[in-house]
Amino acid sequence: MNLAAHLGVADLLRKRAVERPDAPALTDGRVTITFAELDARARALAAALESAGVAAGERIALLSENRIEYIELELAAAVLGATVACLNWRLADDELRHCIRLVSPALAVVSPRFAPALARIDHGAPRVVTLGPEFEALRAQARADAAERAVDPEAGLVILYTSGTTGLPKGALVSQRAMVARAMVFAADFGIDARHSFLAWSPLFHMAATDHALATLMLGGKVIVHDGLDVPHLCALLSSERMGWLVAMPGMIEQLIDGLKAHARPIIAPVMVGAMADLVPRHQIAELTRLVGAPYLNSFGSTETGIPPASAVLLAPGEVPASLSKRESALCRIRLVDREDRDVPAETPGELVIRGPTLFSGYWNAPETNARDFRNGWFHLGDMFVRHADGSLDFVDRVKYMIKSGGENIYPAEIERVLLSHPAVADAAVVRRPDARWGEVPVAFVALGEEAVDAAALAAWCRERLAHYKVPREFRFIALADFPRSSTGKIQRHEIEARLL
Repeated sequence: MNLAAHLGVADLLRKRAVERPDAPALTDGRVTITFAELDARARALAAALESAGVAAGERIALLSENRIEYIELELAAAVLGATVACLNWRLADDELRHCIRLVSPALAVVSPRFAPALARIDHGAPRVVTLGPEFEALRAQARADAAERAVDPEAGLVILYTSGTTGLPKGALVSQRAMVARAMVFAADFGIDARHSFLAWSPLFHMAATDHALATLMLGGKVIVHDGLDVPHLCALLSSERMGWLVAMPGMIEQLIDGLKAHARPIIAPVMVGAMADLVPRHQIAELTRLVGAPYLNSFGSTETGIPPASAVLLAPGEVPASLSKRESALCRIRLVDREDRDVPAETPGELVIRGPTLFSGYWNAPETNARDFRNGWFHLGDMFVRHADGSLDFVDRVKYMIKSGGENIYPAEIERVLLSHPAVADAAVVRRPDARWGEVPVAFVALGEEAVDAAALAAWCRERLAHYKVPREFRFIALADFPRSSTGKIQRHEIEARLL
């Protein structure tokens, strides 16, 4: 380890504890923890985890709704050099089992709400601790003489799961180095600092919540933890807190607009609002930004890269944007390349590849995928862009055809795998359909064999095996011969999608 280059998440938390010991760091509206208290609690919890047999480099599987202990556990892992695998509680049992077994955790931590779900599956964790009295008893095991630890910033901090083209989630390993750099991008591109609070309402198993919660703490701001979307509560906080980034995703923006219209108190404008402008009706962007008095974040990031590579544009408040072109984020280098990784000229579509300190460290236990996606020293994002003469970027399409629904990534192969396991289905293809609320939703085209089955039965089949947001919103039955295919027999997804128009 190069100690001269050592700077981790816990180091920055300690710095804020020295600078702002009595400033509020973390609250859920009932309990408020100062920076000095949070630093001490994180270090005590790290020592307790070590006493319980969790060593540096090992994984802790965490299945919980948003709560203070979630962030405390991530900070304790930063102190210890362990990694928190942030489990998506929306997943079906088979998917959840896969995610836990993939990382071979030394310990599983679960909230009482999701303890029954964890108990249903053969997860393989040697020990399970439930948040509440049992978790507090674990915390109390901290040794008073626990030594300071030197943690390599390249050590993994969190594993965030992202859908894979093979049909099962992949675990993206995000290091402490990457998390520190992601905080620096928020400061460099948007001026977010200790003056700004963050409402962590979206699930902490997603990068938007975990990245910005940890970034806010590292920058000295306050994190307000809330269990899910509560529009009246969100509006009330806008009248009392100066927010940095108010996360607003496709699927909830119309609801937020209605809540803001009904909110009678003055609002303190956040630095920015929104995300994923490409998936939001432009009139909604104008209305939301007018109501909060702040620009819309025209973001294009990913679990693997953080808010980069192309999130440096803020759309003016109160205006219907004429363009959704992007700008390259701070702290990254990007190229647009063809299939042979040669740079493409301006105005020519190419796959975006990226280098930079915000980049994740690879997918857990997936050497073949990592070799492919990091080929030639660049991470291949799988998204096609065009670069214009002025340096702006326009998104073209997804190389791997992903559906983005309400902030969730859905790959058609996940759903097709389940449909094709039904005895009545001869073939199936899933495509995306624009949706005013969610941005995009999956639609399934299905060819049946000799056995008859209706859409309701197929939906029930999917609900038993997939997270609810992955279940197709519509089933269209077609003849097997009507699937458009390439010369190699592959179904042409874009041709099927055109039938929705």
